[in-house]
Amino acid sequence: MAQEGDHDAFSQIAAISIGRLYAVARLILRDADRAEDAVQDALVQAWRDIRAIRDIDRFDAWLHRLLIRSCYRHAHRARRRTVVELRAVRDERERFDTAGELSTEQRDQIERGLRRLPPDQRAALVLHHYLGLALWEVAEILEIPVGTAKSRINRATTAMRAALEADAREPLQAKGRAG
Repeated sequence: MAQEGDHDAFSQIAAISIGRLYAVARLILRDADRAEDAVQDALVQAWRDIRAIRDIDRFDAWLHRLLIRSCYRHAHRARRRTVVELRAVRDERERFDTAGELSTEQRDQIERGLRRLPPDQRAALVLHHYLGLALWEVAEILEIPVGTAKSRINRATTAMRAALEADAREPLQAKGRAG
């Protein structure tokens, strides 16, 4: 059993969880490399602290909580950097498709909208809409009251909607100036 220090058992749990953890981290951090680092940090922390978990049935929520904290740390470090990196080639690690039915243009709009959100709002939005967690589960993972989770999701949704609407108006305004 992983909780008793069985490395193989923990490796199996990690192997099952890593894809989903990476997808969540990627959506929150919007960077493949930082997402990988955040997942690795969360799994290392989980291995170190696994004996402290009291309710093994809440393992997934606990692991997501560790991941969110790790994402916050990585997002905070990234804000200090001023380097801008452009990726022209689709990375193999981005094979998971968070919006399978959407066009490339729509996915790009959502990407730009998510980038404009602060990490705490992005985390709440991803947990609720991408993972499909209930408000109380989002609140538990983020260690905030349910009302705060609800307001973060609401603010994030409003900000995303405003960003998408502004992006949609921008080409029309450019046409008006050109003509």
